[in-house]
Order: sequence, then C-alpha cells, then structure tokens
Amino acid sequence: MDSELVFLPPLRRVAICGGTHGNELTGVHVVRERLREEQRKAEEEEDDVVSVACVLTNPRAVQQCRRYTETDLNRCFTRAILSSAVSDRTPYEIVRSQELNSLLGPKGSAQAIDLVCDLHNTTANMGLCVIAYSDSDWFCLHIFKYLQHHMSDVPVRYIHFDLPCREAYSLDSLGKHGFALEIGPQPHGVVRSNIYTFMKTAVELTLEWVRLFNSGTVFEGGSVEVYTMVSNIDYPRERHTHNIMAVIHPKLQDQDFCLLHPNDPMFQTFSGDTLRYKGPEPLYAFFINECAYYEKGIALSLARRRCVAIPTIQMKSGLQHRGEEGTSEED
Repeated sequence: MDSELVFLPPLRRVAICGGTHGNELTGVHVVRERLREEQRKAEEEEDDVVSVACVLTNPRAVQQCRRYTETDLNRCFTRAILSSAVSDRTPYEIVRSQELNSLLGPKGSAQAIDLVCDLHNTTANMGLCVIAYSDSDWFCLHIFKYLQHHMSDVPVRYIHFDLPCREAYSLDSLGKHGFALEIGPQPHGVVRSNIYTFMKTAVELTLEWVRLFNSGTVFEGGSVEVYTMVSNIDYPRERHTHNIMAVIHPKLQDQDFCLLHPNDPMFQTFSGDTLRYKGPEPLYAFFINECAYYEKGIALSLARRRCVAIPTIQMKSGLQHRGEEGTSEED
C-alpha cells in the first residue's frame, strides 16, 4: 500500500459549517469570523484553487443558543427525511435540512459540494476528533493525518461511524466527501479560547491541505489509527419513571479513549454502589457523559481501534487514466 499512488479528482468546492447545534459556539464563531474575513477581502483576487463557502447552518437555534428549536438538525439528513413532503407544520430543522441539501447537495449527486466540514463541540474530554462515515475515504483520512501531524498541543483522533450512505444522518453526508470536526471539553453555550484556537487552526490546516492537494502536492501514504464505533450504552434507569439511577464512575469520567476492560468500573449509583462493564471484550470509551446525549439515552459510546493503511495520493490531471481515481466514499 505504501508504494501505491492513487490519483483523485480535485476538491474545488468546500463548505465550512458551524451552528448545526446552536449552543456549540466554537463553530458558530469560527464561521462568523471567516465570514467577516471574506467581507474584508471582497476586493481582493478570488482564490482559483478552491472555493470555500462558510455556512451558519441553524440560525434560529444559534439566535436562541439552543441545540435545536424543534428537532435535532444533525439527525435530519437521511435520504428519507430529505425527500419527505413539508407543510406549515413541518419542524423547522427538517425544512432547514432540505434547504441545506439544495445548497450543498443534492446528497449523493454529481452536483454535490466536494467536501463538507461541520464544526461541533462536545462536553466530553475527547480532544479533537475527525468523525466520518467511511474508513476508506482517502481525502478524510489524509486530512486527519495532516491535522495529527501539525497539531501537537491537542490529541487528534479519527472516529468511524460505520453506516451506509442512505442511513447517514448528519450534515457532512451531503457532500461527496465530508466529516465533522468535534472538539472538547467545552460546556454548551460557552466559548473557551483554547478550544476556539484549536478549532480555528484545524479549519485553516484543512483548507491548507486542500489547496496543496489541488496544486499537485503528493501526500505520502502510511498507517493511521481509526476508532470504529461499535455500540452505545445508556445509563441505568428506573423501570417505571425512566429516571437515571447512576452516573459515570469517577474512575471513568474524563477518560475518553481509554480501553474499558470487562469488570472495570463504569457507573456509580446514587447510593454509592459501583456498576461494572459487562461487555465480552475490551473496547475504547468515548463521548463519556456528553451533556447533549442524556436525551438520547447515551451515557458513552464504545469503539474498536485498528490501523488502516492509506495510499499515497495526488490530484488527478488530464494525463492520468480515468480508471486510476481510486477509492471514494461511494466505494
């Protein structure tokens, strides 16, 4: 794999999106700052290497500083929802998802934008994560490798949600290629300077990588670590009221991406008892005690870690044969 050279088409159109969840403020302010910069540079020569669109995706939720106004926008991008009929009673976020599909998609079409990068915060202690639906999208994996190489002050990891395109539910699935940049810990409704700086740097490096790729730079292959999500675990709950009966155990709290072994402490009941992990195999825990996931019945997620070999890539020019385009998300 290391010696293989794969030619891929250029990424001419990129979208940087923030505010998909209106109280995750890092992405909101990164996008707002980029929009201000675009206005200041309006008189300058246009970038002929890549066209970058900055999108504030859920303006109503941003205005109210809420995750969403009626339903979670970042669960509204399945093909079924995008093709559904709308009326005066349709939740705002479903209407907005179809507007964004028209702007950035249509999803799964040749007209879709080349790359979507959606910016998110988590209250979990996860550092910076690239989250994507593919473990064989060479663009996403090479951008992750580039971020990991250049950002030594924060851990950078790649999370793979193993879902087919039809079932992919988040905004980044609208593009030909896409991923979320998730960074934490940061409370919702708050902006922390260090988290903002990390996210802004990650966006700048992503666009730097795209410009280099579109200019013909060869990116060497290698091996990267990928965390593939296996399952979610809910809090222990009372049978009749469905109220939670326990919290994340103090030995697990803030230990995102630790290897959770069978019989390790996982929850602590309100009466002080320890409940242990009963899974059949060791798995890596992440999104531990994420604030927004209480309503979704998720206390933490579990993943397997493995190494993925990625090839050397270069932008395809007119000299390369059409059959050398290599792996894409649709593959």
